[in-house]
Amino acid sequence: MASKAAAQLRLPVRPLIKNMAVINRFSSINCLSTPAFLRTPPLSSSAPFVRHSSHSPLGTPSPNPRKKVTINTIQNLYKKGEPITMLTAHDFPSGHVADAAGMDMILVGDSLAMVALGMEDTSEILMDEMLLHCRSVSRAAKAAFTVADLPMGSYEVSPEQALQSAIRIIKEGRVQGVKLEGGAEMAPTIKRITQAGIPVVGHIGLTPQRQNALGGFRVQGKSVAGALKLLEDALAIQEAGAFIMVLEAVPAEVATIVTKKLRVPTIGIGAGNGCSGQVLVQIDMSGNFPPGRFLPKFVKQYADVWGEAIRGIKQYREEVKSRAYPSQEYTYPIPKEELAEFEKLVSEREQ
Repeated sequence: MASKAAAQLRLPVRPLIKNMAVINRFSSINCLSTPAFLRTPPLSSSAPFVRHSSHSPLGTPSPNPRKKVTINTIQNLYKKGEPITMLTAHDFPSGHVADAAGMDMILVGDSLAMVALGMEDTSEILMDEMLLHCRSVSRAAKAAFTVADLPMGSYEVSPEQALQSAIRIIKEGRVQGVKLEGGAEMAPTIKRITQAGIPVVGHIGLTPQRQNALGGFRVQGKSVAGALKLLEDALAIQEAGAFIMVLEAVPAEVATIVTKKLRVPTIGIGAGNGCSGQVLVQIDMSGNFPPGRFLPKFVKQYADVWGEAIRGIKQYREEVKSRAYPSQEYTYPIPKEELAEFEKLVSEREQ
């Protein structure tokens, strides 16, 4: 047995046998074939659990978990006149922090095409890509009501196509509702989806998927005709069954009037303070982008995530280069007697 162990370790047989008494003294198991430093000590049921892997799950249970937000919750907030909070998220970390911060709703927006995938605009993202991000966010959002955009090309052909896409978003993406862009022309589509029991969020005003037809990212509803069309669109998608709608890039006064004419909440993004709630792109409002990036007028930057990350990463680089990291406090210990025995065996191996 000793010869076999020595052969496996490529150690001389005689020195190994000579040192068995020493090895046994350090061993908690009466086994002559395996040195103590090569064995895993028995786990104590009373010992605290220590994770030694860098592959640690990000999500941790909240000490004070919130009650799950439902459509009823959102409707009650609307009835009380309490603003509804919505924020975008595109992966597990961004979903986790939005949920932990208390957002009522989390939107897996197709804006992730640009802010998470580096695409030129929202029209590039595919359904399978949206589904991947939906699943990631939904694993993190334990309380917030989650909604996902139907990507361009997945719902415009017919109400039946839209329903099939919505079903995929709900079943495979694991979110609670879908959002789609368009006004009165999308009413039959919204009606078909809601009849199947899927909550729909409307989106009127500036509709980014159609920005080429709109002449770019321009404010909508600035003329009498434009404002009237916005109101007609809002009423049409309300009647079709949308339980809430986004108003984007609309004069505040117009958005306020439209909101007052509806029986369902509005979520503003660049539409003033008269809406029933607000939504922003998380990357924008948290400042997680390099200097010089264009921001729409309506974006207020609440943090400087990019700046903090740059400072931390630069310091890490400098400490690695100077060998200041990792210092002793960031390394795992080994008992002195085990280390001494290991060094002795290695030394004898070299002889």
